[in-house]
Amino acid sequence: MIGTPTDSSIRGVEAITLGADDAPAMVELTELTKPGPFTLRTHELGTFLGIRIDGQLVAMVGERMKPANYTEITAVCVHPDHRGRGYAQVLLAAISRRIVARDKIPFLHVFSNNESAIALYRRQGMEIRRRLHVTVLQRQT
Repeated sequence: MIGTPTDSSIRGVEAITLGADDAPAMVELTELTKPGPFTLRTHELGTFLGIRIDGQLVAMVGERMKPANYTEITAVCVHPDHRGRGYAQVLLAAISRRIVARDKIPFLHVFSNNESAIALYRRQGMEIRRRLHVTVLQRQT
């Protein structure tokens, strides 16, 4: 999907920049929500933003691939106990502002069966640009 998500904010909720010290919490959140591949060093691929509630990382988003004039939005995830509060919209808007400020175009990948995510991205002003077929390969041990 491609586009610039609409601006969004929630009173009292701030998107913070995540870094190396946050990596264990980031991995824990991605293991819970399964947004796609994520390891302890994934945050090194670009800017990652998060929302903490009472010290717990409950939502995050980041950047990954940067082909040509585009920057991929990745790891969009919200803890199941904190969904429906607008955190993903706040983070999508914040990361998109950063991408657009660098004169790049935000894009992201989403599995076609992830209907709730697609609905969120569409509400935020993104649209499907192309459908891809993905094959996952694993090394046998």
